[in-house]
Amino acid sequence: MKKHGSIVLILSLACACVISVGCATNHPGAATAPPNSGHLLVNRAANFGTNLGLILSVDGKDVGSLPEGQNYDGYLSAGQHRLTARADPPPTGAQAGRTTLTVKAGQTYSYTAAWSGSNLVLVRNQ
Repeated sequence: MKKHGSIVLILSLACACVISVGCATNHPGAATAPPNSGHLLVNRAANFGTNLGLILSVDGKDVGSLPEGQNYDGYLSAGQHRLTARADPPPTGAQAGRTTLTVKAGQTYSYTAAWSGSNLVLVRNQ
C-alpha cells in the first residue's frame, strides 16, 4: 500500500507540473506587440449576418476571415494603412467598407464592421 501511495504522489506532482507549464506558455491572442507597431481590433457588428463571413484586408492583403462570433486582433507597423472590410459571400450590390488609418506606435485602434444600408462600413470605436 505504501508503494501505491508513492506512485500516486509522483503522478500527481507530474500532472501539476504539466498544468503549470501549460498555463505559463504564451497563447496566440496574448502575443507581445512587435516594436514600432500599433494594435488593431476589428469587431463584427451584432447584426452582421449569420451566413456571412467578414474578410478584413490591410493594404490589399487579406489578414482575416472572420465567421460569426470571431473578431480580428493584430498588430500593424507604424504609418499609413488602408483597411478594407468585405462580406463573404458578397450580397448583391454591396460595397466594401474602406478607411485609411495612420498608426502610431503603442496605440490601439478599434473598429466595428457594420452595415449602412446595403454597404459595409468600418466605424471607429471610441
